[in-house]
Amino acid sequence: MTGTFNRQVYDVVRRIPRGTVATYGQVAALAGRPRAARFVGFALHANPEPGVIPCHRVVFRDGSLAPGFAFGGPDEQRRLLEAEGVAFVPPDDGSENAGAGGWRVDLDRCQWRA
Repeated sequence: MTGTFNRQVYDVVRRIPRGTVATYGQVAALAGRPRAARFVGFALHANPEPGVIPCHRVVFRDGSLAPGFAFGGPDEQRRLLEAEGVAFVPPDDGSENAGAGGWRVDLDRCQWRA
């Protein structure tokens, strides 16, 4: 089951257009398992084709980046997204990010509308 789910995740992530992002929950839903957002993260951590499967385009539900981004950490994930034109917004005062602290992707402008 895990192998099948991972392949479904990779198929969804390949479709995320350049310059946009999807959330872990959004990818899980599009892969047919809407309650499996955490497992999307596990699948992407094992990405067999970094650079081909654009896992950097997947972010937390609040737009924050994965602190454990497997291919260079959150700074590299942000660099890759900014190179594609993805916009960021400062964190809300007094609120915690779901992922890495600091700036978040502007989901209103950059979330993939699949």
